[in-house]
This record gives sequence, C-alpha cells and structure tokens, in this order.
Amino acid sequence: QVQLVESGGELVQAGGSLRLSCVASGIASRRSFADYGAGWFRQSPGKEREFVAAIDRSGDPNVARALKGRFTISRDNAKNTVILQLNSLNPEDTAVYYCALDPAGSSAHFSNRYTYWGQGTQVTVSS
Repeated sequence: QVQLVESGGELVQAGGSLRLSCVASGIASRRSFADYGAGWFRQSPGKEREFVAAIDRSGDPNVARALKGRFTISRDNAKNTVILQLNSLNPEDTAVYYCALDPAGSSAHFSNRYTYWGQGTQVTVSS
C-alpha cells in the first residue's frame, strides 16, 4: 500500500519561506515513483481543499495561477520525493498542506484524480 509522509510545515512569519517534502513508500515493484503524478493541495478551517501545485511524470509542473511566482514544485524520483517550495508567505497561506499521487501520472488540479493521500503538514503564517 502506497504511503505518503509530508514534512516541513511550521510556524513562520509573513514574508518567510518554507520547503515542504513528501516521501512516498510502498510502491509496487512493477511500478516506480516516477510513473506517478504528484500534487499538493491545502485546506484551511472552514474552506474546501484547494489545488496548490502538481508535477506530472515527465516533470512538467502545474502551479495554481494565484500562486505562481511564489510557489514552485519539483520532484526527485531517486528519493521518491516531491518538494513544494513556498516563498513570500502571507497569513492567507495558513493551511494544512497535503501531498497526493495520481497513478495516471498527470498534474491535474482535480483532487478526485489522486488516489493516495498523506496526512498533511500544518503551515501557519503569522502577520
């Protein structure tokens, strides 16, 4: 069973940066991490989960339009890891950030495309 573990979330001041990591394990031997699309979503209290960024199996990124220029996504297939770099953070970025994998390898922004989800990591931005 595929498992995802996120890390890197913490309390940071407005204007600061964070680097979130997501490590995958339990991928079946007939497949590799490189076959999967990987995405990041976030959810704040009282709000729906929203797309942040994703990267497909070819390594092409897809970042939510409102977050372009501040957030970037990358992957290290040798380490089964997807990275989300958050820059110029503001209090509106406060949320639980979730990592997810799409077995079809896409970078879709629809959450229902993703089969596997991590437990999330909390990002809190103080003003």
